[in-house]
Amino acid sequence: MESNAVLLESKSSPINLLNEMHQLRLLGHLCDVTVSVEYQGVRAEFVAHKAVLAATSKFFKEVFLNEKSMDGPRTNVFLNEVQVADFASFLEFVYTAKVEVEEDRVQRMLEIAEKLKCLDLSETCFQLKKQMLESVLLELQNFSESQNSEEESATQPSVLLESKAAAVAEADQADSPLDPPGSPADRPRNGVSPEVPATKSKEK
Repeated sequence: MESNAVLLESKSSPINLLNEMHQLRLLGHLCDVTVSVEYQGVRAEFVAHKAVLAATSKFFKEVFLNEKSMDGPRTNVFLNEVQVADFASFLEFVYTAKVEVEEDRVQRMLEIAEKLKCLDLSETCFQLKKQMLESVLLELQNFSESQNSEEESATQPSVLLESKAAAVAEADQADSPLDPPGSPADRPRNGVSPEVPATKSKEK
């Protein structure tokens, strides 16, 4: 009798794997590549694992798959025009899936992600830049609305005065008769005042 297949899946395994690889890199264990970066005379070397770099960066994947022979125990890769701090942040991201950088470095991290063809870092930078832009737009909108409300509150008293003046004028018209004094309705018809009765003609 065949038994049904069941799925054994660990939610923590990917995180544990990353953490362990990160610790191995920090300790320099089992590292098989040295990446030398240089920018404006500042140079530094970073040891890492080919498998991790190849899995997270198409640039490194192409380099490692196309290399003909090992240059000794470790492969050496040289990167020009990459700042030391940026590559250190890149390494931390690919080994931990997170990194903390200053806001003004997000654009530089996006550039290094594109240079090294790291899709995960590119998407993360794009999302963060989008959130930052939305936040700035929201602040501008709130500032604009507060300015408009201040202008409206400044003009409101004059509007109130105008509306009160209009209301008083309407009240005055309501209190006065429909036909003002001196109008044709108040004038006597045929020269005879309506209040005074017509006198009888004298009897002969």
